[in-house]
Amino acid sequence: MRALDWLILFAWLTSLVSYGLYRGRGSNTVDKYLLAGKSMPWYAMGLSIMATQATAITFISTTGQGYVDGMRFVQFYFGLPIAMVILCATAVPVFHRAKVYTAYEYLEQRFDSKTRALVGTIFLIQRGLAAGIGLYAPAVALSAVLGWPDRLVTVVIGVLVILYTASGGIKALTWADVQQMSMIFMALAISLAVIVHALPTGISVVDALHLAGAAGRLNIVDLRFNLDDRYNIWSGIIGGGFLALAYFGCDQSQVQRYLTGRSIAQSRLSLLFNAMAKIPMQLFILFIGVMVFVLSLFVATPMVFQPLEAARASATPEWKPAEANYRQAFEQRRSAAFQLAEAMHDSREGMAPALVGFREAQRAFEERRNQALGIVERLQGGKRFDDTNYIFLSFVKSYLPVGLVGLVIGVIFSASMGSTSGEINSLATVSVVDIYKRYFARDKDDRHYLIASRFLTVFWGAYAIAFAAIGARGFGALIVRVNIVGSLFYGGMLGVFVLAFFCKNVGGTAAFWGVVAGEAAIFAVAAFTKISFLWYNVIGCLVVLAVGLALSVGRPRCDTAGVKAA
Repeated sequence: MRALDWLILFAWLTSLVSYGLYRGRGSNTVDKYLLAGKSMPWYAMGLSIMATQATAITFISTTGQGYVDGMRFVQFYFGLPIAMVILCATAVPVFHRAKVYTAYEYLEQRFDSKTRALVGTIFLIQRGLAAGIGLYAPAVALSAVLGWPDRLVTVVIGVLVILYTASGGIKALTWADVQQMSMIFMALAISLAVIVHALPTGISVVDALHLAGAAGRLNIVDLRFNLDDRYNIWSGIIGGGFLALAYFGCDQSQVQRYLTGRSIAQSRLSLLFNAMAKIPMQLFILFIGVMVFVLSLFVATPMVFQPLEAARASATPEWKPAEANYRQAFEQRRSAAFQLAEAMHDSREGMAPALVGFREAQRAFEERRNQALGIVERLQGGKRFDDTNYIFLSFVKSYLPVGLVGLVIGVIFSASMGSTSGEINSLATVSVVDIYKRYFARDKDDRHYLIASRFLTVFWGAYAIAFAAIGARGFGALIVRVNIVGSLFYGGMLGVFVLAFFCKNVGGTAAFWGVVAGEAAIFAVAAFTKISFLWYNVIGCLVVLAVGLALSVGRPRCDTAGVKAA
């Protein structure tokens, strides 16, 4: 990056942190610090919920996912709108009327303290892991763009997150998220405009779409039912729907967002906003990745996108022959892409052979690139290597003009800061409300719990930094890894809330053992089968329900009126 990029990067980060601190003024009670005094309007909550999901991982990994696998990843979100409508009718009014700080506090009202402690602990484990993975993403960004140590970046970003989150609480991070989302949309639009402008003369946007489709990158919907396939319409609607129900209905990092609402109606509007906007946003981000792929048909790209690993591999004797084969395969694919575009312009008769030639050239190119990835894998002792997370960053570095590089990198950094701040804030909330206050320091004054909240915010921020620096490196596509981690725990959490809302006959002990059984089932499926992670949420939830109901035989039946009764 050049001087102007640095100036814009630091100006944006300074502006974001300062704005968060400014809007977080007055967070001097536990209620204001953890729930913003229930003063948030729907649009602020809605954008904050979206910003929590629009992490640096969204920029880095989702675009890369579109590049290597097309747009079928969007099916992952097909169940989200359904889940949002269900939560608007169930979780939102239940949690608001229960007057709780956390979703798990409600579980003690409904069941008992041990169920609350178990589910709260599960949340701390899974969200703590996710916070570390999310914080690692900007370290990938700076490492790829500048060659700086990712651990140094992790510490810098983590400290900035701790600064405004510990100071201003959820009000500070919510309003910072609102500012962040406007910049995210602008950065995405700029990126797409640059890609279209960089296409070679004679290749229109329509041509680009045809080429993307010919390469299998516009595969939005897959109707085949396959439990081993992560992304098809069935896993998206059913598995993704269950995951969305768990994420937005049981994960404190999301529940806490809409608990800050002025009313039940305002909280519902924030979720419905996400129900309408999430799928179009993900389609747009994936489409940017697809367009980067189309651009790569005509402009040479690195054989390995991770620059440090590519530099290591270049010292091996097999690298130069592999690179020569790769360049030859690129030229053949480039020529085939132009021929296919010309065939589309000239006549339909030449389309079929041009299409066959292009697809053969694409397969040959992928084989050559896989050979290069294999060299890196051998250097790493046979460990699978995936450079998906570096693809979009390579584009940013190569194509964006001076100034815009700093802006996009700044947005990626702030996106990670926004999501991580929400995570450590929710981790601190559960630690204070469900663990510390419940078991270690009852009946203290409000100031005591406010100080504890700030201290635990710092603790969880430090934990996220340590995990990101040590444990998150080496992951594959980060967007996939985050969802896998969540799916290992969300099924059990969702099941117990379904019991709480709808099954009045189920008591605390039955719910407790239902969660234990559900989590055991999920980990068994993950360890011994190839079933896609999206189905873990369905399996875990159903096991919790089955065990909870089985242990409650003899009591009154489940009653959907339980939601209103709660």
